[in-house]
Amino acid sequence: MRKLLDGVYTGSGLLSAGLIAAICLLVTAQVLLNLITKYGPFDINLTIPSYADFAGYMLAASTFLALAYTLMRGGHIRVTMVLNLVPSGFRLAAEAFALALCAAVAGYSSFYMYRLVHESYEFGDMSSGIVAIPLYIPQSTVLAGLVILTIALIDLTIQAIRLGRPVIVQMNTE
Repeated sequence: MRKLLDGVYTGSGLLSAGLIAAICLLVTAQVLLNLITKYGPFDINLTIPSYADFAGYMLAASTFLALAYTLMRGGHIRVTMVLNLVPSGFRLAAEAFALALCAAVAGYSSFYMYRLVHESYEFGDMSSGIVAIPLYIPQSTVLAGLVILTIALIDLTIQAIRLGRPVIVQMNTE
């Protein structure tokens, strides 16, 4: 099970990185097309239809898909000052409580994001750009990121309780 979960977290992180790279390629291509339109020999406007919409959808997807990966690698900002004030005998309970509370909030967010995706699907909501796409498609990537984050938080809560110690290791920023 550990290998599967770590694979899911790593896969979502890799997918997120791929989407960021795709955004860079898309925007670079549009900038080049703008330059060709302005300075080139053609008397036509070259553009990638709805490129800004697609870049925005990919940004939202990459942001949410990276959440669990970043959490599991200790990359999220943690306020440890409060945890350091807690007596050592209660630190595990405080961390487990914080992780469980975060898991509950992420689960709540996942539930309502699912409802939004389902509603967009049922009503056939489409994007308003030049290229109209069903809104449930980009919304589904946000939902996937939230669900994976919820699983990661539950995973960390169980690990902290089972191991009897904090399990999130801070990234070294030196």
